[in-house]
Amino acid sequence: MIEEIGRIVVKTRGREAGLKCVIVDTAGDGTVIVTGPKQLTGVRRRKANLMHLVFTPNKIDIKRNASDEEVTSAIEKAGLIDYMKKRVEVNR
Repeated sequence: MIEEIGRIVVKTRGREAGLKCVIVDTAGDGTVIVTGPKQLTGVRRRKANLMHLVFTPNKIDIKRNASDEEVTSAIEKAGLIDYMKKRVEVNR
């Protein structure tokens, strides 16, 4: 899968390993900007390396650089609140 705005991904490295987040922008050079949002999943808005992400088949409809409130409302609209809150077991 390609990095596209609104794609839900799972972080596989760092203290946020196993948490789901949403791609809100592409930063080039093999990185993207992701957000949880923090109130929902615990992942704050930050740059993430594509090699440290696993793509899921789920996607929400948001615009580039959407605010955390817009991302949260899009997740609610798609009915994915419980899915986003679940942590995934990641083998390190």
